[in-house]
Amino acid sequence: MSENEFIREVNEEYRRDRMAQIWSRYSGVLIGLAVLVVLGVGGWRYWEHAQAQQSEAASLRFEEALRRAKEGTPEDAEKAFAGVAADAPFGYRLLARLRAAAEAGKADPAAGAKAYAAIADDSSIGQSLRDLARLRGALLLVDKDDPGALNALQSLAAPSSAFRHTARETLGLVALKKGDYEGAGRWFDQIAADRETPAGLRQRLEIYVALVAGGPVQVSEATPPAPAAPPPPVLGTTAPETTAPEPAAPETPAPETPAPEATR
Repeated sequence: MSENEFIREVNEEYRRDRMAQIWSRYSGVLIGLAVLVVLGVGGWRYWEHAQAQQSEAASLRFEEALRRAKEGTPEDAEKAFAGVAADAPFGYRLLARLRAAAEAGKADPAAGAKAYAAIADDSSIGQSLRDLARLRGALLLVDKDDPGALNALQSLAAPSSAFRHTARETLGLVALKKGDYEGAGRWFDQIAADRETPAGLRQRLEIYVALVAGGPVQVSEATPPAPAAPPPPVLGTTAPETTAPEPAAPETPAPETPAPEATR
């Protein structure tokens, strides 16, 4: 046996001894880790299966609520969506809350705005969806000149807001409706200066700017119409002469007839 072979066998024997020592010392730990890995993978798979079943059940209930919203009354649809939001997974729960608020707003704008406000104040929801709920709630009350709705729209009209275009357009129209042409012009100027303004809104903006430039409409009292002219004569005939009516002659009493004399 050569010296190299002898050294190699010694090294292999040393490694086997080291592995045996490690196994005897840490075998329980290694077996425990293996069991934990198996249980973790199995638990994850079970959780995924349970979530899939819950999502499927929530999807069916959400479709049923959509059908009731289409065929039934807003009150029935609101109850159906509220039932889905009670125990559905997060995604369907959020969709159901938004639809329930929309159905409530059809019957009672104040109730719908309150439901949207609850969604906007939920910190577990992303900021963009919270802003969407705030926008929809404000749109329900903006026609009622609600101060809270106007403040919400003004905050959403900030340059960093994803819903600034809708908020600015709504605020401009509200000012235009009140006769505040200067305020409406300021909102419309912000829309025109924004490079990310959608093309459809830019087309409507031309009409808004023309209304602001025209100012308030002056309504004058209508003048009475002139008397109609007599109809023209028919060809081949002469126009009839109009003469003033002659005064009626006074009535003369009829002559009295003498009564016949009686015969004797």
